[in-house]
Amino acid sequence: MRVNAERLWQMLMDMAKIGATTKGGNTRLALTDEDISGRALLLEWAKQINLSIHYDEVGNLILRRSGQNQTALPIAMGSHLDTQPKGGRFDGIYGVLAGMEVLQRLEEQNIVTDHPLELVVWMNEEGARFTPAMMGSAAFAGVLPKQQVYDTTDKNGISVYSELVRTGQLGDYPLARPFQAYYEAHIEQGPVLERNQISIGVVTGGQAILWLDVETQGKAAHAGTTPMNMRKDTMVGTAEMIVAIEKCILEKFPQGLVTFGEMQVANSSRNTIPGQIQWTIDLRHPDDAALKAMEIETTAILSRLAMERDLEVRVSQHWLSPATYFDSTCVATVQEAVNSLGYSNQTIVSGAGHDAINIAKHCPTTMIFIPCIDGLSHNEAEDIYMQDAAQGADVLLNAILNYDAQSAAQVAQKNTATV
Repeated sequence: MRVNAERLWQMLMDMAKIGATTKGGNTRLALTDEDISGRALLLEWAKQINLSIHYDEVGNLILRRSGQNQTALPIAMGSHLDTQPKGGRFDGIYGVLAGMEVLQRLEEQNIVTDHPLELVVWMNEEGARFTPAMMGSAAFAGVLPKQQVYDTTDKNGISVYSELVRTGQLGDYPLARPFQAYYEAHIEQGPVLERNQISIGVVTGGQAILWLDVETQGKAAHAGTTPMNMRKDTMVGTAEMIVAIEKCILEKFPQGLVTFGEMQVANSSRNTIPGQIQWTIDLRHPDDAALKAMEIETTAILSRLAMERDLEVRVSQHWLSPATYFDSTCVATVQEAVNSLGYSNQTIVSGAGHDAINIAKHCPTTMIFIPCIDGLSHNEAEDIYMQDAAQGADVLLNAILNYDAQSAAQVAQKNTATV
């Protein structure tokens, strides 16, 4: 069975009008009026196929389609509708609307699954307004305390709780409700599938991620009166550390990634030698042990170069997300769907964080990737092809049906054995 490609694409284009930017992207930060308008449009489509509408205790939106077995746990699909500031039209949004298209297709074909199906819109996946990212799924899975979510504020001091109340997104559906399984379709956000001319990424897990906060301390001094050999130049020392760490990762960890995304220079001035710099390191690897080795090498480089340049360096761990391995049965249902549809495919590990990473701690989980043009994401120019969007949704639809049928058969077999 295949989805309606034109309808899915039209939903994507209609959603993209909400919070549209001048260069073709979107800005819908979590729990802003734009985010709520995006949810409202989704609800219009949900009502057309008689989905029941619910909100949980942290504002995750749940759309439910009943199944034949009233006691069966729901099979869930989902992603997010919030975006980065001047972000793309498809990151997260594709997964939500692919799920909506699956439900629409089942409805028009009069197919009733054994399990109920749920489409979940996770609150604040991006973390652009409220941190940390993946907040709604983290609270749902018990990774983040509910009260911590409520108390989190944006840069203007506005709390998540007050915005949940203001926007009418605060519900009473409990967190940690059991799921039979969870599937998330997503753009790859990288260049691998496009480069390999592959239609579908069968995602086996997510790589480990470590965020480090670093502070280098030297001595602020006048740019015109301090001889070069008498300086404790924090900027030059930090730059040397960055280059050395990158060189180390490239040489010793072929699958590793390192990014230096933020830097704040204290009391910065063009004619002052910087005395203090706070900066960040993002380390990633598919293997936990390799990530730990990367951390050890990184801290050793920081210490060595700080000593050589007579600087002080302090390192603290900001966040650690261990490698995630998706459920083998869920992955197999995706592979079966891809094979039956005849789409080119490869297994792939997710390089980015996703709600599925949190939900994998709660229930059997997997993801489905489609290519994005030039591997570009978190950018107004983020783009995909209509055919790829449809094929990913085809796989999602058939994987859900595969899992539902297999689970129902297992229950029937167990009941027969009991009798």
